[in-house]
Amino acid sequence: MDWNNIQNFSSNIVFGILLFAMIIYWLSLFFFNWTNGLSKIGKFSAITANFLLFFILCSRWIVAGYFPLSNLYESLLFLTWTLLTIYLYLEFKTKSKLMGAILIPVALLINGFANLTLSPDMQKSSPLVPALQSNWLMMHVSMMMLSYATLIMGSLLCILFLVISNYQEVDLEIIDESYLPLYNVMIDYYEAKLFSPSDEVSELGKLKLLHSLDNWSYRIIGLGFPFLTIGIIAGGVWANEAWGSYWSWDPKETWALITWLIFATYLHSRITKGWDGKKTAILGSIGFFVIWVCYLGVNFLGKGLHSYGWLS
Repeated sequence: MDWNNIQNFSSNIVFGILLFAMIIYWLSLFFFNWTNGLSKIGKFSAITANFLLFFILCSRWIVAGYFPLSNLYESLLFLTWTLLTIYLYLEFKTKSKLMGAILIPVALLINGFANLTLSPDMQKSSPLVPALQSNWLMMHVSMMMLSYATLIMGSLLCILFLVISNYQEVDLEIIDESYLPLYNVMIDYYEAKLFSPSDEVSELGKLKLLHSLDNWSYRIIGLGFPFLTIGIIAGGVWANEAWGSYWSWDPKETWALITWLIFATYLHSRITKGWDGKKTAILGSIGFFVIWVCYLGVNFLGKGLHSYGWLS
């Protein structure tokens, strides 16, 4: 039994399922009469893709004998699985198909990049290089992937905030609710915009939606930041064990620090300065692009100690 072929075939099926789920979620945003049925189909598709990714990761773990985070292909699959898992939990909590509409495309692109761009040799399991033969592999890389997935979600909500607000300053203090279900305010806004003759009603719905996006982006980024901190600390301990130094200003390490500083600034501005709305959304949006530079961008350089992440 050729497990590499089975895993690659399963990963291709995941790509097709995610493409189908993305179409379903986008349709459900525009055809409210079909909301319940379409959203259930989209959610079931995402759950199916999630289970298939879990099967791929577990089978690679069993066959190879180590946690499947040793190369770029495995980390991409793990990131996709983590994104889907967290998203499904958030959708269960918020009852919002808006999450699926903006996160499924990201998961689709990641999975497509792993399957269609990386060479077959890069997709195969291979023996671990000496630097990766450490118990810190699971701790460091899993925490970093978890932080990337969580911070990507929060950053996407920041970008969505800027898009809906047309990059304008919005006074969110007039909305006195401390917690707004994202699903309800999204429906209120779009139904008011589509069916109500009153611009005031539509504007109120828009403010409620922006308030909810601002609130949820803050919560999600606040959750992802500790994961990033733990991942960087674990990486430093692992680096000292493997190379005799906690910090070497490797390109990956440098951009991980930049990512940490961006989101630390975001949280500091909210907690200490009391910022919200456009200002923090800009910081979160910058963080989205910095994450991708840290995760994939530096891999194009082919330099540094993280050689197992290079793109050939």
